Amino acid sequence: MSEREIIIPPSMQPIVERAGYAPAVRIDKTIYCAGQVGRTAALEVIAEPEAQFVACWENLREVLAAAGCTFEDVVEMTTYHVAMSQHMAVFREVKNRLFPRGLCAWTSIGVSELAHPGLLVEIKCIAVQPS
Repeated sequence: MSEREIIIPPSMQPIVERAGYAPAVRIDKTIYCAGQVGRTAALEVIAEPEAQFVACWENLREVLAAAGCTFEDVVEMTTYHVAMSQHMAVFREVKNRLFPRGLCAWTSIGVSELAHPGLLVEIKCIAVQPS
């Protein structure tokens, strides 16, 4: 039977305590990352869309790093978008700048809202830790 390891970057301990979830869970070499959003370390939503998207990717990068992974290890990604048609061009530009293109399966889903007012995107993914 595989062991479950909870991955919590130190800077995310406050969100774990407040929301009661694990930023990621490792089973063998597979890392299941919970959805990450564009917020500050003080858990404040970033209002400006491009800055929010950058922070979202950086929060995801931090979770993956705590699990010994990078963006290159992501094999599947789902993004959830509020007002997708309004913000997708900027989101794609930020994604293409920060995340390697064409290395994972990606599904984008439009949603009416996320966990907190003002959030525009949430990114969740699965990564496989390198040998």
